[in-house]
Amino acid sequence: MTSSTPDALPDAADRTTTAPEAPARRVLLAAPRGYCAGVDRAVIAVEKALEHYGAPVYVRKEIVHNKHVVETLADRGAIFVDETDEVPEGARVVFSAHGVSPAVKEAAAARNLDTIDATCPLVTKVHKEAVRFARDDFDILLIGHEGHEEVEGTAGEAPDHVQVVDSPDAVEDVVVRDPSKVVWISQTTLSVDETMETVRRLREKFPTLQDPPSDDICYATQNRQVAVKKLAPECDLVIVVGSANSSNSVRLVEVALGAGARTSYRVDRAAEIEDAWFDGVTTVGVTSGASVPEILVDDVLRQLAERGYADVQEVRTATEDLMFSLPRELRGTMPPREGRRSLQVDPV
Repeated sequence: MTSSTPDALPDAADRTTTAPEAPARRVLLAAPRGYCAGVDRAVIAVEKALEHYGAPVYVRKEIVHNKHVVETLADRGAIFVDETDEVPEGARVVFSAHGVSPAVKEAAAARNLDTIDATCPLVTKVHKEAVRFARDDFDILLIGHEGHEEVEGTAGEAPDHVQVVDSPDAVEDVVVRDPSKVVWISQTTLSVDETMETVRRLREKFPTLQDPPSDDICYATQNRQVAVKKLAPECDLVIVVGSANSSNSVRLVEVALGAGARTSYRVDRAAEIEDAWFDGVTTVGVTSGASVPEILVDDVLRQLAERGYADVQEVRTATEDLMFSLPRELRGTMPPREGRRSLQVDPV
């Protein structure tokens, strides 16, 4: 009987397999993001009114839909009210970026209020469209969210002609006087895709439905949605900085999920970010609504860096350089200004 010597066993070091490296964590930062020209104009209007006239300066509704901005201005002496009858007679009041109806302006005049109109010029454009189509006796279908301040202001320009259509499913309830004289206009801060679906259904019901002279959804809303659509497919998590009453911020969460992000959450500030969101997350997308100052995005990026997401790459789909002049009541109170700058990071 012959014996054989077994093959030598490998050393322990040879038997050890190298664990695969964990995927590198990174942040994709959307650009454009944050302040749009209309928001920048409105916030500066309140700042300059406080600086030029002194506190208090009253503001009807939130000047823009962002908690941090409103709290900061309140600390400086702005007093936010729901209606003009809360403003002392003869005092100064700023109308918010979302616009107001003629009835609000009349109420302010009746109380002899000194008004500063910070309505975004793009919202003013939609107001003028409503007036024009009402003058031509059209039924005006205003696509927007019932109760939103911008929608209330636009509808107030032609209350006898405007119907609010708040979703594609609401189309079946729309009734008009003459199907051959129907036009649609929209709130400026909506989801582009949902708005176009509403228009599609309206056109099925009213084949001769007319379009507004130009796109009503503002350039900033569209640009922020396009940027999120580009980065979302690569993201396990998309964080949208913005307040709950900011329509365009809420829409960004919906757009991110619809474009392929695994999860998406909206936060007012970095402190609201939760640990549970990061299980299995390699790539985080970050963006912010059009009423969000960059300081809040900076705070989110710092917190993400502390969690190991320090590699920040900007995903840019457009460059914005539009600026609006201040309300006429404030022109001459300050020198020409530069736009507010964004955080500089490496583009991809």
